[in-house]
Amino acid sequence: MKSIKSHFEIHSRFRNGILLLVVLIFLFLLALYYYPGSVNSSNDFKELGRFQTQIDSLKKEAIKKKESYRLRPFNPNFISDYKGYTLGMSTEELDRLYAYRKDNKWINSVSQFKIITKVSDSLLAVISPLFKFPDWVKNSKNSKSYQKSKYPVKSFTQKEDLNKVTSAELQEKIGVPNFIAERIIKHRNKLSGFISDLQLKDVIGLYENQRDKILALYTVKTKKDIERININEASVKELMEVPYFDFETALDIKDFIEENNGISSFEELGKIEGFSLEKIDRIALYLILN
Repeated sequence: MKSIKSHFEIHSRFRNGILLLVVLIFLFLLALYYYPGSVNSSNDFKELGRFQTQIDSLKKEAIKKKESYRLRPFNPNFISDYKGYTLGMSTEELDRLYAYRKDNKWINSVSQFKIITKVSDSLLAVISPLFKFPDWVKNSKNSKSYQKSKYPVKSFTQKEDLNKVTSAELQEKIGVPNFIAERIIKHRNKLSGFISDLQLKDVIGLYENQRDKILALYTVKTKKDIERININEASVKELMEVPYFDFETALDIKDFIEENNGISSFEELGKIEGFSLEKIDRIALYLILN
């Protein structure tokens, strides 16, 4: 019986090996507990930092877009439900505006906007600086003062032809600077001749009093025959023949007309994002509705 060894008996070399293995496992667990945690934590902080940077960038971009939307001038005749909401108008105020516009009537002043919509003075003070009425509205208000100008009133037959005046004549008779006179001639050549006195408005740097003085002595007498384009049926290529339209503008107009099954007035183009009605009186010279 003494010759039979217990199966629990372990040689001393094995005992030392087991002890060493236990120590190594303990040290490994200890290192795993402390070291990897710090690495993961460092990586987490880096990821959070990058994520926060992206969020801050998106916030700044959203703020810029919001500010640009708020600061952008607009025609108060074409305020949508969403636009009215962002401006702080109530549904009742918007309904009054839509009811007025439904009869094809137009708001042409800040005071008229207040009377029709009945917005508060505090709200009107905030949004009215953004109102942008068509240029022809401003001109209609100043029509009486034009008749009373200091320049001599001449009849159509007494006036000289604006399409034949030279740069030198504009400088001598009107007193416009030479570079402005050259711009007038250059713009006239670009259009292949003026078809209306209104097109003098497009000359950059020509002041209103100078334009009034020119039109007191000159007017369009000889003009080329143009075939006005039906805007409701025109193709993009045909719309690009209008001097005031580039490809993108013509494409936007074509899409807008197709979406709305045509337009009944040129002022409706003001509903197109980014389209300004400032030159609508000159644009209408080249277009018809039907």
